[in-house]
Amino acid sequence: MSIAVLLAIAVQTATLQQFTGGPLAPATTTTATAARATHPVVIAGRDDDDVWRSAPAITQFREFQPRENGDPRFATEAKVAYDDRNLYVFIRAFDPHPDSILKLLARRDVRAATDQLKIMIDSYHDRRSGFEFAVNPAGVKRDYAIYNDTQEDDAWDAVWDVATRVDSLGWTAEFRVPLSQLRYVPRDSNTFGFGIWRDIQRYTERVSWPVYRNSQTGISSQLGELRGLVGLPSPRRPELAPYVVTKNLSVPTGSEFDRSQKLTAGADVKYGITSNLTLDATVNPDFGQVEADPAVLNLTVFETFFQERRPFFVQGAGIFRFDVNCNQVNCNNEGLFYSRRVGRAPQLSFYGDAGSPVATTIYGAAKLTGRLPGGQTIGVLDAVTQRAAGTLDRTMEPTTNYVVVRGQQDFRNGESGAGIMLTGVNRNLDQWTENNLRRSAYVGAFDFRHRFLQGHYQVSGSLDFSRLAGTDSAIALTQLDPVHYYQRPGSGVSFDPTRTTLTGNAQELFFSKLGGGITRFETSYQRRSQGFEVNDLGFLLQADQQSWNTWFGLTALHPTSLYQQAWWNFNWWQYWTAAGTPVERAANTNGHVQLNNRWFVMGGVTLGQLGTTFCDRNCSRGGPAVRVDPYVSAWGEVDGDSRPALVPYAWFNFWRGDVGRSQNFNGNTQVTFRVASQLNTSLTLSATHNVKDVQPLGPDSAGAYRFAHLEQKTVSLTGRVDYTLTTTLTLQLYAQPFVSKGTYSNPRQLADPNAAAYDDRYKPYAFSPGGFNDKEFNSTAVLRWEYRPGSTLFVVWTQGRSDYVGLEGPHSLSGDFHDLFRLHPNNTFLVKASYWFNW
Repeated sequence: MSIAVLLAIAVQTATLQQFTGGPLAPATTTTATAARATHPVVIAGRDDDDVWRSAPAITQFREFQPRENGDPRFATEAKVAYDDRNLYVFIRAFDPHPDSILKLLARRDVRAATDQLKIMIDSYHDRRSGFEFAVNPAGVKRDYAIYNDTQEDDAWDAVWDVATRVDSLGWTAEFRVPLSQLRYVPRDSNTFGFGIWRDIQRYTERVSWPVYRNSQTGISSQLGELRGLVGLPSPRRPELAPYVVTKNLSVPTGSEFDRSQKLTAGADVKYGITSNLTLDATVNPDFGQVEADPAVLNLTVFETFFQERRPFFVQGAGIFRFDVNCNQVNCNNEGLFYSRRVGRAPQLSFYGDAGSPVATTIYGAAKLTGRLPGGQTIGVLDAVTQRAAGTLDRTMEPTTNYVVVRGQQDFRNGESGAGIMLTGVNRNLDQWTENNLRRSAYVGAFDFRHRFLQGHYQVSGSLDFSRLAGTDSAIALTQLDPVHYYQRPGSGVSFDPTRTTLTGNAQELFFSKLGGGITRFETSYQRRSQGFEVNDLGFLLQADQQSWNTWFGLTALHPTSLYQQAWWNFNWWQYWTAAGTPVERAANTNGHVQLNNRWFVMGGVTLGQLGTTFCDRNCSRGGPAVRVDPYVSAWGEVDGDSRPALVPYAWFNFWRGDVGRSQNFNGNTQVTFRVASQLNTSLTLSATHNVKDVQPLGPDSAGAYRFAHLEQKTVSLTGRVDYTLTTTLTLQLYAQPFVSKGTYSNPRQLADPNAAAYDDRYKPYAFSPGGFNDKEFNSTAVLRWEYRPGSTLFVVWTQGRSDYVGLEGPHSLSGDFHDLFRLHPNNTFLVKASYWFNW
């Protein structure tokens, strides 16, 4: 057992009065009763319907932030009702100064700096899932899906209604949530998990019923119970949203540009096969309203991860989540399912030209999700993408079928569970693709979790297997790529150019303290064999790795005279290759404090590469592991009080290594300014100065592993404007110019990778390393109008400009920005209209 774990147990038994603030107050009741409505409730923000006179009131609200289980500043009262079609909730938020309640407009799903009321419904009553419906005094709606008890999916959107009113007593919210938007198993009498949260923004206080405890883990597992739901029907929830898209875009024709006009149609379908199983399907989907990815210049061998933004794949993504190489210390978005693989940019883009497709077309996709009465959660996703052809009809991406199957079984009321994950990719290869791409890729995995000692401790783990098949050329490329580097001396395996299959495995084991008091910790062991590969449908930066990570944290449960909230953690991690070569050993500590003026101050320090360690991936790039020297890094962040109209933010990160010859400084500063209650703007400046004394440039044809001194500067400016005309009509503007430039000097090659002295590892090598100048501009303007519930109209304009040359160039950064706007723009204009049918 690690030192940090022993320390956690010791601290847990001690009395830290400044963190706990003394004994906890008595618990409040956790059961509420719903009243049946004999007539549909009129949603007007008033409690004048008959059912509100007879419905039992929920009054025992408690503060949970910043003081856990404290007395609330203002009273709150709620009532719940239902009929055969809807669940109704009325909440009265008392406030002696209603004129101080801000009514700020924002686009849907954006948290404005104002009060909020939120209801939380675990309709399966599995203590693992649920739905959240929130509103602010201006009527701005937000909704989420909860999965795995702790994670929230803010891309989930339901069709529901709410009305708010500000009056002399405070403010009210009256919710109507159609039962068709929930999932449950019909019984003679249903019990839902249920909770209510209230935010009082001007005091940055939060209250809830029942009391939510930050000292415990989970969201759904802390909800109360809503009883009295007798005779709920089994709605099938058929929904259809056909849409039509007209798109006009720039098309390069030699040295000139032409316009291309396209008119397409498609549809989104949702159907409740049963009340707890839902089928979602999309035919010929178009995601033109989605914001462009941020500009990035990647000088490493590792793939860049981009967030999923397409609604079909984002909604319900939690069911299909299966992490790999993710723990409390380090988590890089690696997992068995990375939905950006579906509809990806063509992998063999060298067969195309400037007019070739930049993304593969999705013929159609469908997913079946739900929960069965026996505690089983299931998810099945299937998608087919169209062949993408380049010049001379050469295939850049073949027709491909993607399949994901996820199943989980809960035990002990969700305290324990086990699951499986299966993914499959099958490609229709031809003469252009068979020697470059894998024909098939399959992954099978098993995971488990078990909580004990009142749910405060957990043991969890997983076991994964992968298998690839293709021609010997395709499998050889897989062995040689940076994820695997079979050719690296000392890797413990040998490169085999005759292989037509490749298999691998991964194992993970965690022991965690999740709650109960002020301390939490996690220690884990994770391993991935050299042949483990999931990148056909998942995201994996590196195989051939094992690690031991330990995290320990303290949380303040009550405010003091110095702060509102405070957290501190300590981390220790060690990494080795699968063969045992040490590649990283580091320690880190971080602190986070919210001061009484509501400003956040955060920072941390890391000491890395302690002892003798080696770089096995991003240095020689397929060659021998290179010894590395210790480094130190520090970061800091200041966030302004979110309540005023002007909110500042600043962040920096500094790294220094290679015996002081390399260093990196990255800083971000942002100003958010609320011009009016319905107009919000932000401007973010990001700047990086990177000095890398031995920037890897890869091996040359003579087999020399080349390096050079790099001086790099990167600057980007990101602007956003959100104008909310009404709660259903919004205009969003986004623009980001980006410049990254650098020059290489002092060319060298690898001499002795194991040398203890830094200078002995490299020697001069004659070649011309050059430099680079990358300029990009992306902008998006989106007008979104929900002209009726579930039906939307999008009007979109996107513009892109880019240029890359192999020299830094003579201009300053300001001159490069000026040159950026002289480049020819690629404009796309799009109009997309959908209409929601519900029976």
